[in-house]
Amino acid sequence: MDAVILAGGRGTRLRPLTDSIPKPLIDVRGKPLLEWSLMTLRGVADRVIVVASYLQEQVRAFMASQRVFADYVVIEQLPKPLGTGHALMCCKEAIASDDFLVLNGDDLYPTGAIRALAAVNAGVLTVEREDQSRWGVVVLDERGGVARLHEKPADGTYPPPVLVNTGAYKFTREVFNCTLNLSPRGEYEITDYVTWLAERTHVLPIRTPVWITVGTPEDHAAVQRLDFERLLFDE
Repeated sequence: MDAVILAGGRGTRLRPLTDSIPKPLIDVRGKPLLEWSLMTLRGVADRVIVVASYLQEQVRAFMASQRVFADYVVIEQLPKPLGTGHALMCCKEAIASDDFLVLNGDDLYPTGAIRALAAVNAGVLTVEREDQSRWGVVVLDERGGVARLHEKPADGTYPPPVLVNTGAYKFTREVFNCTLNLSPRGEYEITDYVTWLAERTHVLPIRTPVWITVGTPEDHAAVQRLDFERLLFDE
């Protein structure tokens, strides 16, 4: 099975850490963030596709030197990054498996949760949160499957706690039958793929006990104190 890592963003919120290094390569507990992502996929995926853009030559050099995945490809997000949905579009011809994983490049998930996600036909990795207005809420149907994603609803829209989208997905190639439209913020959103797929098949919400986000310098400082070996690999 292929796994796609979305790593094409400029990391604007992580400045100044990303002034001269792409977000996937910032150091987290002695390793590049991208290396941790690769390690969590080892034994789950057979091949990795990394979508890069900003300073993508550094990402290519790292992937050539890493020893986690021998089978990989780096895709440049052209003509420029136009959202997470666009990043996945760029991978359409490179993806070789009928189903595949997609992971945000600035988030980390435990191997056990990724393995559970990989085992279903289609799914979204979720976690419980109280403050729904900060996240993309996973709205469930009567069967407990994903009906749609509701981005940052007003607090009180749903009874807390809610399941929120962590940015990790299991898709089939069927999603490429969906024609994405630009969102109000001028990007192609991967969440629109999820909603489209949920209208056609049973998409399962898979819960993860751990979701590590590295989106700001404050996040970066906080995660340096975490026990990654226990949180990510202790199944």
